[in-house]
Order: sequence, then structure tokens, then C-alpha cells
Amino acid sequence: MNHLLLAFGVFACVCGSALSGMYLRVLLPEHHLSDESSSAIKLAIGLVATIAALVLGLLISSAKGSFDTINNDLIHNAANIIRLDSVLSQYGPQTRELRGSLKRNYASWIDLLDSSDTARAARLNSPEIIGRVEQFEQRIAELQPTDEAQRESRARALRVADDVFTARSLALLQRAGSLPLPLLIVLVCWLSIIFGTFGLLAPRNGTIVVAYLLCAFCAAGAIFLILEMDTPLDGIIKVPTGPMRDALARLDR
Repeated sequence: MNHLLLAFGVFACVCGSALSGMYLRVLLPEHHLSDESSSAIKLAIGLVATIAALVLGLLISSAKGSFDTINNDLIHNAANIIRLDSVLSQYGPQTRELRGSLKRNYASWIDLLDSSDTARAARLNSPEIIGRVEQFEQRIAELQPTDEAQRESRARALRVADDVFTARSLALLQRAGSLPLPLLIVLVCWLSIIFGTFGLLAPRNGTIVVAYLLCAFCAAGAIFLILEMDTPLDGIIKVPTGPMRDALARLDR
């Protein structure tokens, strides 16, 4: 919801700038809007528009990279969960309870990822969840192997469990996103200046107003997509949990 509010704020700023420019056009003396003046303004604003387009493209690419990175981390984590369950199965029937605990904890984690409730989603990194992780690893370490094969299975299980929980922690550390707020503010200022100049140079009619509203909506939509993809564990655009649920269905068989 915060991202929607921010996008609406961007839309309001850009629209307000365009409409202010159209209003200012009426107040300026005629020679300020002569052909020579308009050409000079267009050259100057063209530079700002080019910089803004480059920054906007960079932010979209960066946000998409963050989304793909976390998505790949979670898919890799799902594969490691299956590996961990398989290794525990190879250890022997002594790990039956451990495998059941792994499946329950993983199901709970997926449900929290899927939840649209902010309070529930905040539990992803709660001390309770972290305590379960540490307890699970401790229980693996406390297994008492009776032969070389079980000792090897326990060692592999500890390595895979460490990989699983490291990937999980890495995904959660990137949850807040990496988009610098000052850069976003500067970009919105540039867009406002650009649209204000467009309004200053454009005639006042309904078609122009509607066109500017649509363009402002597109600009705000781009900012919204950047914010959403930069935080793929929260919001409307979230990483798909399909691969993780597929992995869950294969556990403890």
C-alpha cells in the first residue's frame, strides 16, 4: 500500500507540474514564448529528459535484477530443501521426526511469504523462526551415527542445512530493497520539471490535458513497478512460491 501511495504522489506531482506550466503560459509575456525562446527551452529540457530516461531505465534494470536474484535464491533454496530431506532419509528411520519437522517449518515459512498480512509477514525474521532454525540444526548435530555411512550422511545434512538457512537469511536481508530514496526524489523532481516545461510550451486544450494525464500515469506506474520489484517479498508484485510448494510436496515421502 505504501508503494501505491508513493506512486499516487508521483502522479500528483507530475500532473500538478504540467497543469502549472499550462497556467503559467497565460501569465508570461508573449516574447518569453517566442520561437527562439521555445527552441532554447526545448534544447535544455531535452538534456534533462535524456538524463531522466537513463536513470529511469537504470532503476528498472536494477529493480528487475533484485527481483530475479531473490527469486533465484528461493528456487535454489527449494532445491536444497529437497536435498536435505533426501540426505536425512538416507541416514535412516531415526530422522523421521526431523523430516516431519522440516516439512512443517518449510510449509509455515511459505505461508508467511504468501501472506498479504503485514503483521504475519513480519514474522519471517522473528526470533521464534530463527530459534526453530537453530534448534533444527542442533538436532541434526546431535544425531548418533552408528557406521561410516551415517556419519557421512550427518555431515552432508549439516552442510546442506547450512546452505538452506544461509540462502534464507540472504533473501530476508534483501527484503527492504536497495533503491536509494534520494535518487528517487531527484528523479521525481526531474520528471516534474520536464512535464512543467511541456505544459508551458503546449496549447491549452482538453486533448493536451488528457495526454499529459496519461503520460503522468505511465511515469507513476514505472515508479510503482520499480518499488514493487525492488521489494519482491512484500507488496503486490511478489516472487512466485510455486517452486517452493512443489518442493514442499516432495518432502517426507
